Amino acid sequence: MVLDFLLPSPPKSWSADKTSAFHAGITAPTKASIQPVGRHFLAHARRYIHSRTFSEDEKVISEAEAAAKAALKDDDEGGSEGDEPEDPAMLKRDPKDWKDQDQYAVLGLSKLRYRATEDQIRRAHRKKVLRHHPDKKAASGGLHDDGFFKCIQKAFETLMDPVKRRQWDSVDPAVSDDVPNPKSKSDFYKLYTPVFARESRFSNTQPVPQLGNAQSSQEEVEGFYDFWYKFDSWRTFEWMDKEDGEGHDSRDDKRYFEKKNKAERAKLKKEDNTRVREIVDQALSLDPRIKIFKEQANKQRNAKRLEKEAAEKRAIEEAAAAKIAEEAAAKAAEEAEKTAREDGKKNKELLKRAVRKEKKNLKALIKDNNYFLPAGETAGPVEVEKQLELLDALLDGAKGLDQLEAVRKTLEDGVKNGNIAEVFKAEVAKRS
Repeated sequence: MVLDFLLPSPPKSWSADKTSAFHAGITAPTKASIQPVGRHFLAHARRYIHSRTFSEDEKVISEAEAAAKAALKDDDEGGSEGDEPEDPAMLKRDPKDWKDQDQYAVLGLSKLRYRATEDQIRRAHRKKVLRHHPDKKAASGGLHDDGFFKCIQKAFETLMDPVKRRQWDSVDPAVSDDVPNPKSKSDFYKLYTPVFARESRFSNTQPVPQLGNAQSSQEEVEGFYDFWYKFDSWRTFEWMDKEDGEGHDSRDDKRYFEKKNKAERAKLKKEDNTRVREIVDQALSLDPRIKIFKEQANKQRNAKRLEKEAAEKRAIEEAAAAKIAEEAAAKAAEEAEKTAREDGKKNKELLKRAVRKEKKNLKALIKDNNYFLPAGETAGPVEVEKQLELLDALLDGAKGLDQLEAVRKTLEDGVKNGNIAEVFKAEVAKRS
């Protein structure tokens, strides 16, 4: 907010020095805390709370104004404030019962009701006063009856007092408090939008979130129901007080009646909160968007569950495959070891056979070649036995098949060369 100060100006005839001295005497400005108010601040707060841009907010407000104009269409067709047809029974009301009268109907504002502005109330009151003032009735030849005029004055006093008007609006019987039928086949948004608009007038927190439509985001819908489950109502029930403590002189009587009325207000307040909660619970259970959000959440949960189950299944399959592979590898290793043992056993047996064969061949070779005796010597029993013992010693000294084959080849060469006796003796000495 900008504060403008009007400062006196020096006369034009003053010199420059004198004018400068005049301005030098001005005190320094002071700072003040300013509380933001007004429709522009409220518009800013509304945009901030609902996270709207200027264009989005203008669209919402224009739609709300259009809805309000549609709701007031009947009012425009019925005439201006205070021109409604008057019920004859209302004109005969006892002014003592003014608290039970329809304050808006008395002023001809029964269609506008809580939407009526102060200007509209004043205009309606002026018309009613001009029409029903006792002096005017008497001047026109009527009876000097000021009963309804007193009702008009009481209605005007009530509706122009913010506290009393709020008390009356809290219990206005002409404004429905009905809870929609949950079995109704009507469109959800058409059925509940006016209901929440009707209840929003009692909210201490303004602006009130709108019900929205099928295109509303999950965040908007959750914010809407969160607001209404924390709904803070200004609705009061002082107007329903049964006794007036002010009419009694006794302080104890006043306290008694005040306590009684306070308990009754608390009861009515609790019942009204229960009624609003029932509307919210019912709307939440029937809201088609909630069903969609739940289905989407279930799909996400199911997708995560299926993904987890698939991962667990893959892990089980991989573990089973690893176990099978491990068992197969162990079995293959066992089979290979068994085969190796069998092959080793077989090769060992073949080696033994080959060794026996070589020894047999050497024994046959010594027998066929005069037991490797020098030429001209006769192989008697003693000589044969001695040569066989030397052969056995030679065979025992030869390690493995390769050495036996080498011995055999050497002896065969000795036989061919005719010096077998010397070769045999040399081999025996070599292997001993």
